[in-house]
Amino acid sequence: MRTVRGWHGYAVLALFACALDAGAQKYPEKSIRMIVAFPTGAPQILSLLLSEKLRESLGQPVVPDFRGGAGGNLASELTAKAPADGYTVLLTSPTIAISPSLFPKLGYDTFRDFTPITQIATVPNVMLVHPSVPARSIRELVSLAKSHPGKLNFGSGGVGSGSQLGSELFKSLAKIRMVHVPYKGAAIAMNAMLSGEVDMVVSTLPATIPYINAGRLRGLAILAPERAAALPQVPTTAEAGMPEVVVITWYGIFTPAGVKPDIIDRLNAELVKALNAGDTKAKLAQVGLDVATSSPSDFAKFVRAEAEKWGRVIKEAGIKPDGP
Repeated sequence: MRTVRGWHGYAVLALFACALDAGAQKYPEKSIRMIVAFPTGAPQILSLLLSEKLRESLGQPVVPDFRGGAGGNLASELTAKAPADGYTVLLTSPTIAISPSLFPKLGYDTFRDFTPITQIATVPNVMLVHPSVPARSIRELVSLAKSHPGKLNFGSGGVGSGSQLGSELFKSLAKIRMVHVPYKGAAIAMNAMLSGEVDMVVSTLPATIPYINAGRLRGLAILAPERAAALPQVPTTAEAGMPEVVVITWYGIFTPAGVKPDIIDRLNAELVKALNAGDTKAKLAQVGLDVATSSPSDFAKFVRAEAEKWGRVIKEAGIKPDGP
């Protein structure tokens, strides 16, 4: 092959590079599909808010496509199989990091089939007990469980759900025995808690605020490093002497693996800008969500750390759901 030499050759290469750069600057040239792993709650709120913000900054529609089912795995599988052209993104939760340890057969590989773009928001979890439980702190709950091994129970939104994993982490670190009572969804578990069917539940902050403030449930601890402004009277697990019990539900954006780096960078920049806008933070704060953004590389490290953390909990607790 003949090598291009001299100024003329360099000019040709420069023009070629400029053409590539111009092509990158044209992105996006059509609408972007945002597959949303859960059709209600925080994912729905985030997807609708971000789709509007990104439409303004990218100049193309961003269309939420709600694909609930299989604990978030349906949305992940659809995204993994989508073209790697930057026109499909996934909005999901920690399930993308947890599922590989829960399900032996998945239609995707979390660490092979996706490129993490950025974390977008977090919400702390709260440990709650029914008022009939004679414990007003984590220490008292641990003492009660140790004096009555296997007598206390805890509810969850289902086998392998975040509410179960958070409770299992607590059990493991406290070295106590409690009985797991799974329900078909977090809302049903919360209703069971309100009726006194279960003694304890770990739930996301927004779902707990009205019940704690009304005295219908007792908040023992915020499972996060800092207290929640909405529940200033509830201490953190660190204050209670169990700083390792951190259970924060997070949400993030992914693309299929293989999307060009310049598109990844563009999506990251626009998402970070949109999320850190003052009006965005205010709207999300109203529903108990905290904005959290990151670089693609930092988010990738975070997802892997989450997978390792919850993988250990799943293995130790012997969790084996009836799933795919």
